[in-house]
Amino acid sequence: MTLIYLDNGATSFPKPEEVYRFMDYFYRHFGVNPGRSGYDLCLEAGQMVDETRRLLNDFFQVGDPNRVCFGYNSTDALNLAIFGLLEPGDHAITTTLEHNSVLRPLYHLSLTGVEIDYVAFDCQGFVDPGEIKKRIKKNTKLVVINHASNVMGTIQPIKEIGQICKEKGVIFLVDASQSAGKIPVSMKDMNLDVVAFTGHKSLLGPTGIGGLCVGPEVKIRITRAGGTGVRSAQKTHLEEYPWRLEYGTANLLGLSGLNAGIKWILTEGLDKIHEQEMHLTRMLVDGLKEIEGVTLYCQDNLARHIGVIPFNVNGLEAQDTGILLDVDYNIACRTGLHCAPLVHEQLGTNKIKGAVRFGIGPFNTENDIKAAIRAVAEVADFQREKGKKKTADSGN
Repeated sequence: MTLIYLDNGATSFPKPEEVYRFMDYFYRHFGVNPGRSGYDLCLEAGQMVDETRRLLNDFFQVGDPNRVCFGYNSTDALNLAIFGLLEPGDHAITTTLEHNSVLRPLYHLSLTGVEIDYVAFDCQGFVDPGEIKKRIKKNTKLVVINHASNVMGTIQPIKEIGQICKEKGVIFLVDASQSAGKIPVSMKDMNLDVVAFTGHKSLLGPTGIGGLCVGPEVKIRITRAGGTGVRSAQKTHLEEYPWRLEYGTANLLGLSGLNAGIKWILTEGLDKIHEQEMHLTRMLVDGLKEIEGVTLYCQDNLARHIGVIPFNVNGLEAQDTGILLDVDYNIACRTGLHCAPLVHEQLGTNKIKGAVRFGIGPFNTENDIKAAIRAVAEVADFQREKGKKKTADSGN
């Protein structure tokens, strides 16, 4: 049975063939330490790293390639930004939509005297910019929010929130883990000060690569130090970007894959990719809505969504539904709390150990969606008949 991969919210799979080929070619021919020496292979490796910075600078409209700083992933990048921007006595605003890559750093800082406010989302899965504005105080230093929810797929009004932050002089940090590579993320047009991104999701690169895009007026405190290959005699870590937030040997293999992934997206066209994914999303949501015994969460209005769909089969824990889909139908999906516990607390799904999540990617097809709908329908039908039999048996 052919695998139907619907876990693109966790990581995109498969990658474009161009990504696999370029990673293999580049690492075989130029897999040395970039920026450390002056021989040809080293210079070639360094040029690819610089080109990837330029690609991301244009992609996110940062304004300066040197302010694209590479790290391991979004979690690594968000930790650098959050711990580098907040100090005891500061106030930060976030939402109940967030992933643990935001929630946990903020929680640790709250133990040291940083005050945190959490803004809830509405019944459709969106945050009201006005609620953000109400929470801003004299000591508010940071607003941090994800662009698209990794649980519900709802796209937040970050341009409006960014304008509020700009007017109030508050730094605005956006987690673009789910949105980058699916929809436009423009620091220039959306009033964004800092953007965290990961390479392995919709940017179609491998795991282990991501980073921060830092606006011109933002100064993130240095919280790590190490080798940069530049001015090695200097005792302190370098102040200027990108080295300010980069440490040690770059993930050259990861950067080569990210480079190829972005080029594939640019060739295919961001709008085209999103349009196709949302066509499949609407098809999937419409199909699931027709199944008796299936509950969907925040999927009524798909106008501001990406292809992430959470649901449950009534009477089944999410994990059990996922196991049935995997074992009986060879469908890969994500179950549980999705590293976003406050979302599930607000939805009430924490009481049933979370939800099942389908994540649609650029290589999914209509046949994948039809098969997924049939599979969920059969699971729901079986569960419903099982419930009827149990009721009848208890009546005897």
